[in-house]
Amino acid sequence: MPRTPPSRTPPGGPPEPVTADPPGAVASPLLTQSWLDLAFLHWAVAPEDVAGLLPPGAVPDTFDGATYVGLVAFRMHRVGWLRLPGVPYLGTFPETNVRLYSVDAHGRRGVVFRSLDASRLVPVLMGRAGFGLPYVWSRMSVRDAGDTVTYASSRRWPGPRGAHCRITVRKGERIAEPTELEHFLTARWGMHSAFLGRSLYLPNVHPRWPLHRAALVRCDEDLVAAAGLPAPSGEPVSVLYSPGVPVRFGRPARPAGIPTP
Repeated sequence: MPRTPPSRTPPGGPPEPVTADPPGAVASPLLTQSWLDLAFLHWAVAPEDVAGLLPPGAVPDTFDGATYVGLVAFRMHRVGWLRLPGVPYLGTFPETNVRLYSVDAHGRRGVVFRSLDASRLVPVLMGRAGFGLPYVWSRMSVRDAGDTVTYASSRRWPGPRGAHCRITVRKGERIAEPTELEHFLTARWGMHSAFLGRSLYLPNVHPRWPLHRAALVRCDEDLVAAAGLPAPSGEPVSVLYSPGVPVRFGRPARPAGIPTP
């Protein structure tokens, strides 16, 4: 198991270790789903540039003094509530999210979503109206062509209309042992958010990520800037691909929204 990377210490104590396997179990899931054909793109940013964008109680999680902006494109597959079977149509759709990395006073590491583009209007409306998550409705596609995968989106509502993303990655070899940074960016066992003015943490569990090296063939996007973050300058510091994992979400102490990777 990799050592815990250095992180800004939140009020209340040091962060929990980064672990490639979930730290606990979910016996009675609130949600089940699968995340498939994922592309992870990451850029390093200064923690002070994003600290004001996190919910109360969370601070930027850092690795060697930097925190990260993630652009993650994938296919959501069969979202299901409680122990009910996953829904084949409304629960299956492309999604692309812009996320930050966070840690709270309990030492729990997580992610904070700045935007979540999805191609199904009903989940978008549920996520926005019911849970306060920044879901947006977009035209989207995911196309697998042998060793390359292309993810495309164009925003419809609520905007900024036309905000877009087109990413193509070339899948490489399976990673036998991810680096400490790769674990830090992918082994996230919860989401920090706020609902009705209260902070919450929603835990998740899934098998260890099967990660592959990936080459970025194309990246034409303005979703990061549309999410209120500095537009990326230069190539991402990390590009990864994963065929995916099944996921189970536990119950938060307070209401939460539909989670994503």
